[in-house]
Amino acid sequence: MSTPTGGADIPDDSVLDSLRGAVDPLEARHESDPARPTDFRTQVTRFFLTGVLSAVVDYGLLQLLMLFGLGYGPAKALSFVAGTLTAYSLNRRWTFQAEPSRARFVATMGLYALMFGVQWGLFMLLVPWFHDLGWSTFWATTIGYVIAQGVATVTNFIVQRTVIFRVR
Repeated sequence: MSTPTGGADIPDDSVLDSLRGAVDPLEARHESDPARPTDFRTQVTRFFLTGVLSAVVDYGLLQLLMLFGLGYGPAKALSFVAGTLTAYSLNRRWTFQAEPSRARFVATMGLYALMFGVQWGLFMLLVPWFHDLGWSTFWATTIGYVIAQGVATVTNFIVQRTVIFRVR
């Protein structure tokens, strides 16, 4: 850092360069990195493993919150947020090996918000239906979770791979 005559600190170029990576537009890609796993199979495998870990966070928190008396609707909303933040962090860094980008973060959170509506909506439709079939709350929420999560997972991978973390 250097200090100009006015006394304020001005970051050196390396600091500015690292900050630029956080605000690159969505279209900015780092295509020349040979270590970036661009092949479909690697990305699917990593996305799946990330999804499993994120689902453990999501489902585990869902069951824990319900155990402590929170209704399944609010519990699912809170657990979804925790699972989403886990998934975004791991997918950006490991699955797609993308540089930090405010635009990508906003696009991903927009996708997750849409998927929350789909996932939560399916969950909220399925759980009462399964209850009406005589299923226990545990099984109704578990099977409802798996179905809703499956729809969201497939959609998330397709949109993230083809739009948000697109390889050019």
